[in-house]
Amino acid sequence: MNWNQVEGNWEQLKGKVQTQWGKLTDNDLDIIKGNRKQLAGKIQERYGKAQEIAEKEVDDWFKLLN
Repeated sequence: MNWNQVEGNWEQLKGKVQTQWGKLTDNDLDIIKGNRKQLAGKIQERYGKAQEIAEKEVDDWFKLLN
């Protein structure tokens, strides 16, 4: 799976995202729409994490999908 497929299957993946990052709201997920940078940004915002850490978490989660 590549990131374009994540964007295309976002509706099906939102539950997995919310399981991983429970502080993300339904509204957050609707705004993100599968965009990797927006996902990392919302994780950074909701969890108070550094940008690099949030991006690494997204990358690690993405690897688990494959």
